Amino acid sequence: MSMRKAQRTPAVLAIAGSDSGGGAGIQADLKAFAACGVHGMTAITAITAQNTVGVSRIEAVSPAMIVEQVRAVSGDIGVDAVKIGMLGDVATIEAVREAFALLDGAPVVLDPVMVAESGATLLEPDAKAALVEQLLPLATVATPNIPEAAALCDRGADEGQEELARAVRALGPRAVVVTGGHSERLTDFFFDGEAAVEIPGARHPGGATHGSGCTHSSALAAYLALGRTPLQAAREARALAAAAVAAALPELGAGAGPVDVLGSPTSG
Repeated sequence: MSMRKAQRTPAVLAIAGSDSGGGAGIQADLKAFAACGVHGMTAITAITAQNTVGVSRIEAVSPAMIVEQVRAVSGDIGVDAVKIGMLGDVATIEAVREAFALLDGAPVVLDPVMVAESGATLLEPDAKAALVEQLLPLATVATPNIPEAAALCDRGADEGQEELARAVRALGPRAVVVTGGHSERLTDFFFDGEAAVEIPGARHPGGATHGSGCTHSSALAAYLALGRTPLQAAREARALAAAAVAAALPELGAGAGPVDVLGSPTSG
């Protein structure tokens, strides 16, 4: 009797930093992957000592180790999509650029993490140019928030989301989602060179937001691995991130509490 091999579960790789408080970074990525029903893998770029109040220390992982983590999982398990988060410095960006050769064309979601929820700087000033020149043109979808989008294209943060999305896309990614967590309307804006689409959100009074950006970009990568188009993935990721904020845990810690994607009604 022949045995049919079970259908392979999509595997998604997060290339990002570790948050010791469990709210953002690799920890948020893995929870989002689990909520979307994909297998999560990691290539850790940095270790942070942080909690809901702030970041007290950051130690970068060596460039060689970053590349080797990607090599290990891509050569055995395979990579169906990638989420890139905290990179920190030029050496790390160059290592991730080198690792692209190991990804076999998998779609890439680039979340240009620059500042932590607590206000700590997570991208060195001289690394912005390397991020823009080396990684943005390789991204399937870039997911900056409004301040990040403005910084990437040297615009004012008071510009509209559509203008920022168009300016960031001109830097090379196939599509851009400028997320609206820093605006009153909480609307995301998607632009891929043709479709220019507002994706509405909802405000959740009292909801904690630590890790919401990581959750959004990781979910978007997971949905790409599951076969959604970038626009479909952006819509579903927005819904999942909003639900994670609604189900958040503000009672944890003295600062911005973590979102809870696994406790959200849309997960599972």
